Amino acid sequence: MLKRSILLENKASISTKNLQLVIKTEIRESSIPIEDIGFIVIDHPEVYLSIPAMNLLIENNTSIIICNTSHLPNGMFLNLNSHHIQQEIFKNQINASVPLKKQLWQQTIVEKITNQGALLQKITSKKNNFEFLASKVLSGDSSNMEGVAASFYWKVFFEQKFKRERFGDYPNNFLNYGYTILRAATARALSGSGLLNTLGIHHKSKYNAFALADDIMEPFRPIVDEKIVEIMQNYDEQELNTQIKSELLQILTRTVYFKDEKSPLMVALQKTASSLQQCYTGDRKKIKYPKLWN
Repeated sequence: MLKRSILLENKASISTKNLQLVIKTEIRESSIPIEDIGFIVIDHPEVYLSIPAMNLLIENNTSIIICNTSHLPNGMFLNLNSHHIQQEIFKNQINASVPLKKQLWQQTIVEKITNQGALLQKITSKKNNFEFLASKVLSGDSSNMEGVAASFYWKVFFEQKFKRERFGDYPNNFLNYGYTILRAATARALSGSGLLNTLGIHHKSKYNAFALADDIMEPFRPIVDEKIVEIMQNYDEQELNTQIKSELLQILTRTVYFKDEKSPLMVALQKTASSLQQCYTGDRKKIKYPKLWN
């Protein structure tokens, strides 16, 4: 079932009654079945969220995303007990061998570079050498083909002079918002499959609570990049506003393609997360990543 995404930008009170989320603002009161909600983005300093409502949301594996004073997602709440054999899954993940993790990272970067090349060709209408770069990715990406591809990708991607930076100028602010939504969706899917987000296959910073989400979201990043190009073509604004945030939230329902079916992104991420869990148990050799374009 496709879950709803809710963006709260005004003063509000959130409580729960009869398994419904009750949202009261100064103008109106509305209620939504909690089971229908996948994501809540809270972007106002005066939003009251009751503990019972928060607990029910988290039990439903809803990702609650909190924004900072710059209106960028700053943190999230996730379910830590979302799978019936949680401990066994954690054990498999913790004991995963270095060769397995290197092979999974190699596959992930091949998918990322392939997707970047496909999007670049779509935008520029010119062939590129990204398939060749993808074919050169070694185990663990020891030759850093990811960096080589990224350098070329960002030079060509936008018409204007652009430098990809975490705190850089427009359209970095749009990219950062989109990537954070993607990261939250990936973390939610991984948590739903009983995986520990803190334990990455490649990202390893001791300060990163979502290292595994940062790993698995890599091949999906071009979905955000594509959306930013579309927004830049249709909007003159260079600051994040309600309309642009709503546009970026739509990436969660964008269609992606598996071999025998198509799927909204948030559902596809669950399939990808489930396949990664099976890689840790030895039931699969490869992560099930979708094609981003048919």
